[in-house]
Amino acid sequence: MMVPAALLLLGALAAVVAPRLLARADWPDREPVVALWVWQCVVAAVLLCCALSMTLSAAAAWGAVRGHVFAPAPHSVVNAYALSAKGPWAATTAVALACGGAWTAAMLVREVLGARARHRHSRAELRLRAPLLPGEEPGSDRLVVLEGERPDAWFLPGPAPQLVITTAALRRLKGRRLDAVLAHEQGHARARHDWLLHCSAALAVGFPQVPVFAAFRDEMHRLVELAADDMASRRFGRLTIALALVELNEDRGVFGPCPTPQAHLPARVRRLLTPQDRLTPSRRLRLTAAATLVPVVPLLVTFVPALRVLG
Repeated sequence: MMVPAALLLLGALAAVVAPRLLARADWPDREPVVALWVWQCVVAAVLLCCALSMTLSAAAAWGAVRGHVFAPAPHSVVNAYALSAKGPWAATTAVALACGGAWTAAMLVREVLGARARHRHSRAELRLRAPLLPGEEPGSDRLVVLEGERPDAWFLPGPAPQLVITTAALRRLKGRRLDAVLAHEQGHARARHDWLLHCSAALAVGFPQVPVFAAFRDEMHRLVELAADDMASRRFGRLTIALALVELNEDRGVFGPCPTPQAHLPARVRRLLTPQDRLTPSRRLRLTAAATLVPVVPLLVTFVPALRVLG
């Protein structure tokens, strides 16, 4: 029963240490795509630790589960895990972790269903404000122009993603600045950032007492915007997308002294106007590879007793 406990400790360690290390690092703002991958790997490792610990605890507590989990394994491998010395907490741990897994799935389903309902409502409202012309089919237009006094542009996800922009934004943005804003929203659509936001929101809402999930949600909201800014700036330049962001949001009090829900926008504009050097390709590769190995660690911990016997 040492392996399930080791997995839980490993998951707790990753949940505590990894967010602190990422918060102190100076490279996530320079490489938001790499940072997105690192965060996903850390959260996947935490969830994998819990899932593997639940499986081994259930195998220790109930013989039927043990028979299914270790069905193809030799008897010596089963003995290596010392499941017979299960202790009084095996069943409790397995049930608690199973409940946590079920709750995670329920929160994810709730988030996805809620997002679909919001998208249906948004599309219905869009059809009211921009009705289809004769011969047009729903979802056939990738870009929809809405009559509106407020300059705005956004990406509406779904089976047929659409970019929506208001006439006020068209009047305010000209030339390459308009193209840069549309490229920013297209970056969200291509990278499917909406799924990252759904998963992070489900974990944060389902487990509000777990700091790593709250940090995961907050960083996803911030990093996806930085990543989309970079996608647009590679085509149209950092100055162009920075000026476009200012023109779109200058009437909303975003750049004033009082904080607003879009308080991250000044930081995004400063980042675009005073860019730091990107990491070298070799360092980006090392960070990506190291992050990919993080979820592998729980698997290695799980299979160490079996590998010792078979080796």
